[in-house]
Amino acid sequence: PNHPDLADSHLAFAACYERMGDYAAALKALRSAFQIQQQAFQEGNPAFSFTYSRLGRVYRSMKDYSKALDNFEKCLAIDEKTLPEKHPDFGITYSNIGDVHRLMGNYEKALAFHQKALNIQENIQCNPLECALTYMNLGETYREMKDYS
Repeated sequence: PNHPDLADSHLAFAACYERMGDYAAALKALRSAFQIQQQAFQEGNPAFSFTYSRLGRVYRSMKDYSKALDNFEKCLAIDEKTLPEKHPDFGITYSNIGDVHRLMGNYEKALAFHQKALNIQENIQCNPLECALTYMNLGETYREMKDYS
């Protein structure tokens, strides 16, 4: 009943619920996945990184920015211990953290994290959609700062 593959099923359900805007159901599925992962893996296992990232996305959508930031930072902490320095996942996580800082009005931090994301994304074969999203988030940050130069 607690096989790690079952956690993947809960993660897939969570993604569906998130897309439907049913954030309560998404959180429930993510918590179920997390509980299974806790029983199957040691703390710091890379599997937790993806779950923390998904939790961050859902909390961001719910406008609970402090919980979103906390989960993205947990994702980053695991990635820093388990992934090579310039891994593409860092670009995604940095961009997510930057976006939450923007939403919280911490524009300088937002710019710094978006720039870190771009430094990785522009120097590797990144997914063009991920690069575009980072540029969009960067532009949105400058717009909110009323910096049109």
